[in-house]
Amino acid sequence: MITAEIMDLLDASIVNVAGPDLEKSLGAGPVGLQWVIGGYALTLGAGLVLGGRYGRRRMFLIGLAAFTASSLLCAIAPDIESLIAFRLLQGTAGAMLLPQGLGLLRENFSGPELTRVFAIFGPVLGLGGIIGPVLGGFLIEGDFFGLGWRSVFLINLPIGIAALIVAAKFVPDKAGSRTVRVDITGATLIVASCALLVLPLNQGQEDGWPLWTWLSMAASATGFALFALQQRRTAAAGREPLVAPALLRKPAFTVGLGGIALFFGGLIGTQLVLTLYLQIGRQFTAGEAGLGNLPLAVGTAIGGAVSGAFLANRIGRGVLQIGPLGQLAGAAVLWFELDGLDSATFSIWDIVPGMTLAGIGAGMVIAALFSFILAAVDDHEIGSASGVLTAVQAVGGSVGVAVFGSVFFDQAKTGDFTTGFHHALIVQAGLLMAFLAITFLLPKKSRPDEEQHGITPEASLDSDAEHLTV
Repeated sequence: MITAEIMDLLDASIVNVAGPDLEKSLGAGPVGLQWVIGGYALTLGAGLVLGGRYGRRRMFLIGLAAFTASSLLCAIAPDIESLIAFRLLQGTAGAMLLPQGLGLLRENFSGPELTRVFAIFGPVLGLGGIIGPVLGGFLIEGDFFGLGWRSVFLINLPIGIAALIVAAKFVPDKAGSRTVRVDITGATLIVASCALLVLPLNQGQEDGWPLWTWLSMAASATGFALFALQQRRTAAAGREPLVAPALLRKPAFTVGLGGIALFFGGLIGTQLVLTLYLQIGRQFTAGEAGLGNLPLAVGTAIGGAVSGAFLANRIGRGVLQIGPLGQLAGAAVLWFELDGLDSATFSIWDIVPGMTLAGIGAGMVIAALFSFILAAVDDHEIGSASGVLTAVQAVGGSVGVAVFGSVFFDQAKTGDFTTGFHHALIVQAGLLMAFLAITFLLPKKSRPDEEQHGITPEASLDSDAEHLTV
């Protein structure tokens, strides 16, 4: 389970350092790069709403096989259009795979043993986001067998095949695994609404924001509203909705969805701009840019450890307010660090303080955010609620890639990379201030970690979706 899930999560960030190589190899421009990175998160997030709807073992094996095959297709893509299409397919396969891991663990372990399993599972998965750019930079710069950027996808093949063989042999086929009829109308609405939002955000800046981009975003907002209405009607008719309508009637949960979208959109978007700035603006190699993400990753690990170990329990939701303030402080330090840089002598050490401080603040939020939002839902709703939160996290990241990529490239095309980074920091500051306001509407106390995974007498082992804490 751990091997398969890390492989899935790794691909969300491993391509961040491949921009210059994709431009040289496939002629990928800024928009193409944004689609390669953000498209994966888009279909992953939209598909997560559906991913937990089938018998878990079968879906896990199908998802793992599809993910491995789509990784091969990405590796052999002849042009940027094909790579984008294959990345969308890979994200869809990832959505089939991700929810099943936690579900299968819950089916096969119980009680204190299950608690120990999750104690190992969560932190190990967290490594996926941390090592993604570092591993990607190592593979691209190593240029093993002359494969260049293609190796970041080919590495999934031996891992995926081995995991598939082991899973087919050792994962039990529980007779109780159920299959649920999918709400096709709801699925169509959510996928279309996500696409109508991300498409203009990716293309708008390059096309000069024509009328169709604004109409598309308006249609997206309408689509999400129709989805909420359709889900209520589906439940009222006695059919199985994708999202339990009762969740959307809980104000704390609803604003929590907005908070997750704002926070992760800003975090992932800023991380992308950092990598682009190092590679395009400062001419770092892929390997150097990957290592350049380490201060942010280390800070995130420190902040998460402090928050998860004791701070969240002691001060409650205050940890969600200290975190963004730390990020804002880190952004301010980074702003002034960028202003004082000498291009001729620049090294990653020049911006380590600001990046580390921002990472600590982000880690404090990441470790606690889901648990405070889940405190607003009832025990039997945890599965559905956590699945929706994870989906919104992924879609928010995709929107962040589109928005921050457009902001940075708007200045980068003039050669003013530092101003592009400055503008990205301004956008992040705005998102963090909005997120900070939202935190005051969340429950004051978090839900205990073991209850987030449904380890309670009241929680059903057949929840429709699973929670993944990264």
